[in-house]
Amino acid sequence: MSGKKIITVIGATGKQGGAIVQQFLQDTTLTVDWDVRAVTRDIQKESAKKLAAEGAEVVAADLNDKASLIKAFTGSDTVFGVTNYWEKLDMKLEEQQGRNLADAAKETGVKHFIWSSLLDINKLSNGKLARVYHFDSKAHVEEYVRSLGIPATFFLPGFYMSNITGGMLSKRGESWVFSLAVDASSPIPLYDTDDTGKYVKAIVQNKEALLGKRLLGSTEILTAQGVVDAFKKVFPEAGKTASYYQTSKDDFYAFMKGTGMPDFAVDEMYENLLLLQDYGYYGNESLEESLKFVKEPLTTWEEYIRKNPAFASLK
Repeated sequence: MSGKKIITVIGATGKQGGAIVQQFLQDTTLTVDWDVRAVTRDIQKESAKKLAAEGAEVVAADLNDKASLIKAFTGSDTVFGVTNYWEKLDMKLEEQQGRNLADAAKETGVKHFIWSSLLDINKLSNGKLARVYHFDSKAHVEEYVRSLGIPATFFLPGFYMSNITGGMLSKRGESWVFSLAVDASSPIPLYDTDDTGKYVKAIVQNKEALLGKRLLGSTEILTAQGVVDAFKKVFPEAGKTASYYQTSKDDFYAFMKGTGMPDFAVDEMYENLLLLQDYGYYGNESLEESLKFVKEPLTTWEEYIRKNPAFASLK
């Protein structure tokens, strides 16, 4: 035993968890105090073997099997818990997985449970947006964690920048177009998943100040038009004719259903966008209180698109 504290990271080969593992393996201000236990379902896959080679203790556990989580958490000081609604599109399953994580943290005496959470949009909108299931499920788990009385902090990741570059911002004919089914003035809190370790570093280094609190995971809030304006600034040649286009509800539904997405999930995606426009992703809460804890430089939208391979040839 090294005598260091153990941070156990769920989803260690995924986007959020993977970034945390890398931060705690590579940041010398963290490696002096922390060992990393990386949890994944399959320890034989190449990404898991790579983490072991980099110095993480890699263990197998399944979110549906609380006994395996208890085994994985034993001896941990801190646990980062995250679930993936989109894997099964099942709100009740995600809530059960979250409760399993919380129960395992309580039963093993974890000193700091960090839950990747989101707001309860049904409550925020007074029932007007009742189908943003992947938000509400995580919020219900947050409520459960609070009810258990375990020492916890809640990390709320923003709108993935990778979603924008993954198809929302694309070339149509000769022009680049950013298209959503909401007004151009809709505010978007932008989040680079590669920054997740920086936020979690801030959480563990400010544990006492952040127990029971939420930390918002976003570098900056830009409007939909602001996203385009930044693109035009970074790529003045390619962005000369770039624009924002507000897709109609009918066109949005036709496109999403054409991808094979089930109807209830299309409803969910549409209400998720309305959230940005009508209530604010974070209920219009400012990022200022959260960002004061984060000392590492976070990735701006301009920096993100500059380094994004999809735009490598643009000028």
